[in-house]
Amino acid sequence: MFEGFIRTEVKTSGARIVTVRGGNGPALLLMHGNPFSHLSWHKIAPRLAGEFTVVATDLRGYGDSEKPPGGPDHSGYSFRAMAQDQIEVMASLGFERFYAAGHDRGARVLHRMCLDHPEKVARAAILDIIPQHHLLNNVTREWGTFSWHWFFMIQPYDFPERLMGADPDYFIEKKLAKTEQGLSFFDPAALAEYKRYFRDRATIHAMCEDYRATHGVDLDMDTADFAAARKITCPVLLLWGATGGVGRNHKPLEIWPRYASNIRAGKALPCGHYLSDEAPEETYRELRAFFAAADPGKA
Repeated sequence: MFEGFIRTEVKTSGARIVTVRGGNGPALLLMHGNPFSHLSWHKIAPRLAGEFTVVATDLRGYGDSEKPPGGPDHSGYSFRAMAQDQIEVMASLGFERFYAAGHDRGARVLHRMCLDHPEKVARAAILDIIPQHHLLNNVTREWGTFSWHWFFMIQPYDFPERLMGADPDYFIEKKLAKTEQGLSFFDPAALAEYKRYFRDRATIHAMCEDYRATHGVDLDMDTADFAAARKITCPVLLLWGATGGVGRNHKPLEIWPRYASNIRAGKALPCGHYLSDEAPEETYRELRAFFAAADPGKA
Protein backbone atom coordinates (compact mmCIF):
# COMPACT_ATOMS: atom_id res chain seq x y z
CA MET A 1 0.00 0.00 0.00
CA PHE A 2 1.11 3.54 -0.82
CA GLU A 3 3.97 2.33 -3.00
CA GLY A 4 6.07 5.27 -4.13
CA PHE A 5 4.88 7.49 -1.28
CA ILE A 6 7.37 8.96 1.17
CA ARG A 7 6.61 8.36 4.84
CA THR A 8 7.76 10.97 7.33
CA GLU A 9 6.92 12.12 10.84
CA VAL A 10 6.25 15.81 11.40
CA LYS A 11 6.53 17.29 14.87
CA THR A 12 3.87 19.97 15.22
CA SER A 13 3.40 22.29 18.17
CA GLY A 14 1.10 19.69 19.70
CA ALA A 15 1.95 16.20 18.45
CA ARG A 16 4.12 14.03 16.24
CA ILE A 17 2.10 13.30 13.10
CA VAL A 18 2.72 10.40 10.71
CA THR A 19 2.52 11.56 7.11
CA VAL A 20 2.77 9.93 3.69
CA ARG A 21 3.28 12.01 0.55
CA GLY A 22 3.29 11.17 -3.13
CA GLY A 23 2.47 12.43 -6.59
CA ASN A 24 2.75 15.79 -8.31
CA GLY A 25 0.43 18.73 -8.81
CA PRO A 26 -1.74 20.83 -6.49
CA ALA A 27 -1.55 19.75 -2.86
CA LEU A 28 -4.39 17.57 -1.56
CA LEU A 29 -4.65 16.65 2.13
CA LEU A 30 -6.57 13.47 3.02
CA MET A 31 -7.81 12.96 6.60
CA HIS A 32 -9.24 9.66 7.84
CA GLY A 33 -11.96 8.73 10.29
CA ASN A 34 -12.36 6.54 13.37
CA PRO A 35 -10.81 4.02 14.04
CA PHE A 36 -8.52 4.27 11.03
CA SER A 37 -5.31 5.88 9.84
CA HIS A 38 -3.99 7.17 6.52
CA LEU A 39 -4.36 3.60 5.27
CA SER A 40 -8.10 4.14 4.82
CA TRP A 41 -7.27 6.04 1.60
CA HIS A 42 -5.13 3.29 0.09
CA LYS A 43 -7.62 2.39 -2.66
CA ILE A 44 -7.81 5.90 -4.10
CA ALA A 45 -4.76 7.91 -2.96
CA PRO A 46 -2.36 6.36 -5.52
CA ARG A 47 -4.76 7.26 -8.34
CA LEU A 48 -5.21 10.81 -7.06
CA ALA A 49 -1.42 11.09 -6.94
CA GLY A 50 -1.44 11.00 -10.73
CA GLU A 51 -2.73 14.58 -10.73
CA PHE A 52 -2.16 15.90 -7.21
CA THR A 53 0.52 15.97 -4.54
CA VAL A 54 -1.32 13.77 -2.07
CA VAL A 55 -0.62 14.07 1.65
CA ALA A 56 -2.33 11.55 3.93
CA THR A 57 -1.85 11.67 7.68
CA ASP A 58 -2.66 9.85 10.89
CA LEU A 59 -4.62 12.28 13.05
CA ARG A 60 -3.27 12.85 16.55
CA GLY A 61 -4.28 9.94 18.76
CA TYR A 62 -4.79 7.64 15.77
CA GLY A 63 -2.62 5.18 13.87
CA ASP A 64 1.04 5.63 14.67
CA SER A 65 0.80 9.35 15.42
CA GLU A 66 1.52 10.62 18.93
CA LYS A 67 -1.14 10.40 21.64
CA PRO A 68 -0.67 13.57 23.73
CA PRO A 69 -2.70 14.20 26.88
CA GLY A 70 -6.23 15.49 26.35
CA GLY A 71 -6.23 17.67 29.44
CA PRO A 72 -9.03 18.18 31.99
CA ASP A 73 -11.42 19.54 29.35
CA HIS A 74 -10.23 17.10 26.64
CA SER A 75 -9.28 20.05 24.41
CA GLY A 76 -6.08 18.26 23.42
CA TYR A 77 -8.37 16.24 21.14
CA SER A 78 -10.61 19.05 19.97
CA PHE A 79 -11.06 19.40 16.23
CA ARG A 80 -9.30 22.76 16.58
CA ALA A 81 -6.17 21.06 17.95
CA MET A 82 -6.33 18.35 15.28
CA ALA A 83 -6.80 20.94 12.53
CA GLN A 84 -3.82 22.92 13.79
CA ASP A 85 -1.65 19.79 13.49
CA GLN A 86 -2.67 19.41 9.86
CA ILE A 87 -2.05 23.06 9.04
CA GLU A 88 1.45 22.76 10.48
CA VAL A 89 2.10 19.50 8.63
CA MET A 90 1.17 21.09 5.31
CA ALA A 91 3.25 24.19 6.07
CA SER A 92 6.27 22.00 6.87
CA LEU A 93 5.89 20.43 3.43
CA GLY A 94 5.73 23.84 1.77
CA PHE A 95 1.97 24.06 1.24
CA GLU A 96 0.35 27.24 2.53
CA ARG A 97 -2.89 26.69 0.58
CA PHE A 98 -4.30 23.34 -0.45
CA TYR A 99 -7.27 21.15 -1.21
CA ALA A 100 -8.54 18.86 1.54
CA ALA A 101 -10.84 15.88 1.92
CA GLY A 102 -11.95 14.31 5.17
CA HIS A 103 -14.03 11.30 6.09
CA ASP A 104 -15.85 10.79 9.39
CA ARG A 105 -13.68 12.33 12.15
CA GLY A 106 -11.37 13.69 9.48
CA ALA A 107 -14.33 15.51 7.92
CA ARG A 108 -15.06 17.10 11.29
CA VAL A 109 -11.44 18.22 11.52
CA LEU A 110 -11.84 19.68 8.04
CA HIS A 111 -15.03 21.52 9.02
CA ARG A 112 -13.19 23.20 11.89
CA MET A 113 -10.14 23.85 9.70
CA CYS A 114 -12.28 25.70 7.17
CA LEU A 115 -13.62 27.95 9.94
CA ASP A 116 -10.33 28.55 11.75
CA HIS A 117 -8.10 28.77 8.67
CA PRO A 118 -10.24 29.86 5.71
CA GLU A 119 -7.20 31.22 3.91
CA LYS A 120 -5.58 27.76 3.87
CA VAL A 121 -8.29 25.54 2.38
CA ALA A 122 -9.02 26.16 -1.30
CA ARG A 123 -11.66 23.45 -1.64
CA ALA A 124 -13.12 20.99 0.86
CA ALA A 125 -14.64 17.56 0.28
CA ILE A 126 -16.65 16.42 3.30
CA LEU A 127 -17.42 12.71 3.34
CA ASP A 128 -20.32 11.14 5.19
CA ILE A 129 -21.01 13.40 8.13
CA ILE A 130 -23.67 15.74 9.40
CA PRO A 131 -22.30 18.66 11.49
CA GLN A 132 -22.05 17.61 15.14
CA HIS A 133 -23.76 20.84 16.18
CA HIS A 134 -26.87 19.71 14.33
CA LEU A 135 -26.60 16.11 15.51
CA LEU A 136 -26.24 16.93 19.19
CA ASN A 137 -29.07 19.46 19.11
CA ASN A 138 -31.39 17.12 17.23
CA VAL A 139 -30.80 13.70 18.74
CA THR A 140 -33.22 11.10 17.43
CA ARG A 141 -33.86 7.54 18.50
CA GLU A 142 -32.67 6.31 15.09
CA TRP A 143 -29.40 8.22 15.15
CA GLY A 144 -28.71 7.54 18.82
CA THR A 145 -29.24 3.82 18.32
CA PHE A 146 -27.10 3.62 15.18
CA SER A 147 -24.33 5.85 16.59
CA TRP A 148 -24.36 4.42 20.11
CA HIS A 149 -20.56 4.72 20.38
CA TRP A 150 -20.87 8.54 20.46
CA PHE A 151 -22.44 8.22 23.91
CA PHE A 152 -20.50 5.19 25.12
CA MET A 153 -17.04 6.61 24.43
CA ILE A 154 -17.70 9.89 26.26
CA GLN A 155 -18.30 8.16 29.60
CA PRO A 156 -15.76 9.07 32.30
CA TYR A 157 -12.29 7.50 32.24
CA ASP A 158 -11.65 4.63 32.35
CA PHE A 159 -15.03 2.92 31.93
CA PRO A 160 -15.15 2.74 28.10
CA GLU A 161 -11.38 2.30 27.84
CA ARG A 162 -11.46 -0.72 30.15
CA LEU A 163 -14.36 -2.39 28.35
CA MET A 164 -13.00 -1.88 24.84
CA GLY A 165 -9.48 -2.83 25.91
CA ALA A 166 -10.68 -6.17 27.29
CA ASP A 167 -11.11 -7.53 23.74
CA PRO A 168 -9.98 -4.88 21.26
CA ASP A 169 -10.07 -7.09 18.16
CA TYR A 170 -13.68 -8.05 18.86
CA PHE A 171 -14.67 -4.42 19.33
CA ILE A 172 -13.07 -3.31 16.06
CA GLU A 173 -14.71 -6.13 14.11
CA LYS A 174 -18.17 -5.46 15.56
CA LYS A 175 -17.88 -1.71 15.06
CA LEU A 176 -16.78 -1.98 11.44
CA ALA A 177 -19.11 -4.78 10.37
CA LYS A 178 -22.18 -2.56 10.10
CA THR A 179 -23.68 -4.01 6.93
CA GLU A 180 -24.55 -7.37 5.41
CA GLN A 181 -21.15 -7.25 3.69
CA GLY A 182 -19.47 -7.43 7.06
CA LEU A 183 -15.74 -6.80 6.77
CA SER A 184 -15.45 -8.05 3.20
CA PHE A 185 -14.60 -4.70 1.62
CA PHE A 186 -11.67 -4.01 3.96
CA ASP A 187 -8.24 -5.02 2.73
CA PRO A 188 -6.93 -7.70 5.14
CA ALA A 189 -3.60 -5.92 5.57
CA ALA A 190 -5.32 -2.61 6.39
CA LEU A 191 -7.74 -4.32 8.79
CA ALA A 192 -4.81 -5.99 10.56
CA GLU A 193 -3.24 -2.57 11.07
CA TYR A 194 -6.48 -1.10 12.45
CA LYS A 195 -6.55 -3.94 14.98
CA ARG A 196 -2.89 -3.38 15.85
CA TYR A 197 -3.52 0.29 16.58
CA PHE A 198 -6.50 -0.51 18.78
CA ARG A 199 -4.58 -3.01 20.89
CA ASP A 200 -2.64 -0.02 22.24
CA ARG A 201 -4.49 1.31 25.27
CA ALA A 202 -3.12 4.77 24.55
CA THR A 203 -4.96 4.69 21.22
CA ILE A 204 -8.21 3.62 22.86
CA HIS A 205 -7.91 6.43 25.39
CA ALA A 206 -7.10 8.98 22.68
CA MET A 207 -10.16 7.96 20.67
CA CYS A 208 -12.34 8.38 23.76
CA GLU A 209 -10.82 11.79 24.37
CA ASP A 210 -11.70 12.71 20.78
CA TYR A 211 -15.37 11.92 21.42
CA ARG A 212 -15.36 13.56 24.85
CA ALA A 213 -14.07 16.76 23.27
CA THR A 214 -16.84 16.62 20.66
CA HIS A 215 -19.54 16.77 23.32
CA GLY A 216 -17.76 19.54 25.24
CA VAL A 217 -15.30 22.07 23.88
CA ASP A 218 -16.08 21.30 20.24
CA LEU A 219 -19.79 21.78 20.75
CA ASP A 220 -19.12 25.06 22.57
CA MET A 221 -17.11 26.34 19.58
CA ASP A 222 -19.75 25.17 17.14
CA THR A 223 -22.53 26.80 19.12
CA ALA A 224 -20.72 30.13 19.11
CA ASP A 225 -20.03 29.90 15.38
CA PHE A 226 -23.64 28.99 14.61
CA ALA A 227 -24.95 31.89 16.68
CA ALA A 228 -22.61 34.25 14.82
CA ALA A 229 -23.66 32.76 11.44
CA ARG A 230 -20.07 31.75 10.68
CA LYS A 231 -20.01 29.26 7.82
CA ILE A 232 -17.53 27.48 5.59
CA THR A 233 -16.99 29.82 2.64
CA CYS A 234 -14.75 27.82 0.30
CA PRO A 235 -16.26 25.54 -2.37
CA VAL A 236 -17.57 22.35 -0.75
CA LEU A 237 -18.32 18.88 -2.10
CA LEU A 238 -20.60 16.68 0.03
CA LEU A 239 -20.50 12.91 -0.41
CA TRP A 240 -22.31 10.33 1.67
CA GLY A 241 -23.26 6.68 1.55
CA ALA A 242 -26.85 6.06 0.49
CA THR A 243 -27.18 3.07 2.81
CA GLY A 244 -25.14 4.42 5.74
CA GLY A 245 -26.32 6.33 8.77
CA VAL A 246 -26.15 9.71 7.03
CA GLY A 247 -28.08 8.52 4.00
CA ARG A 248 -30.73 6.69 6.01
CA ASN A 249 -31.29 9.09 8.89
CA HIS A 250 -30.60 12.59 7.53
CA LYS A 251 -31.05 14.97 4.60
CA PRO A 252 -27.56 16.39 4.04
CA LEU A 253 -28.53 18.90 1.36
CA GLU A 254 -31.09 20.45 3.68
CA ILE A 255 -28.83 20.55 6.74
CA TRP A 256 -25.42 21.54 5.39
CA PRO A 257 -26.41 24.95 3.91
CA ARG A 258 -26.82 26.13 7.51
CA TYR A 259 -23.08 25.50 7.95
CA ALA A 260 -21.54 26.06 4.50
CA SER A 261 -22.38 28.87 2.08
CA ASN A 262 -20.69 27.56 -1.08
CA ILE A 263 -21.80 23.97 -1.62
CA ARG A 264 -20.93 23.12 -5.21
CA ALA A 265 -22.27 19.57 -5.28
CA GLY A 266 -23.74 16.85 -3.08
CA LYS A 267 -24.20 13.21 -3.93
CA ALA A 268 -25.15 9.91 -2.34
CA LEU A 269 -22.86 7.06 -3.39
CA PRO A 270 -23.97 3.41 -3.63
CA CYS A 271 -22.47 2.31 -0.33
CA GLY A 272 -22.58 2.61 3.43
CA HIS A 273 -20.36 4.72 5.68
CA TYR A 274 -16.94 3.62 4.42
CA LEU A 275 -16.91 5.34 1.04
CA SER A 276 -13.29 4.82 0.04
CA ASP A 277 -13.44 1.12 0.93
CA GLU A 278 -16.95 0.27 -0.27
CA ALA A 279 -17.13 2.50 -3.35
CA PRO A 280 -13.54 3.44 -4.23
CA GLU A 281 -14.19 4.01 -7.94
CA GLU A 282 -17.12 6.35 -7.36
CA THR A 283 -15.31 8.16 -4.55
CA TYR A 284 -12.22 8.64 -6.68
CA ARG A 285 -14.22 9.99 -9.62
CA GLU A 286 -16.10 12.53 -7.49
CA LEU A 287 -12.99 13.76 -5.68
CA ARG A 288 -10.92 13.95 -8.84
CA ALA A 289 -13.58 15.94 -10.71
CA PHE A 290 -14.13 18.36 -7.84
CA PHE A 291 -10.48 19.11 -7.14
CA ALA A 292 -9.47 19.19 -10.80
CA ALA A 293 -12.06 21.91 -11.47
CA ALA A 294 -9.95 24.81 -10.19
CA ASP A 295 -6.48 25.96 -9.35
CA PRO A 296 -5.83 25.91 -5.55
CA GLY A 297 -4.70 29.50 -5.69
CA LYS A 298 -8.07 30.54 -7.09
CA ALA A 299 -10.47 27.77 -5.94
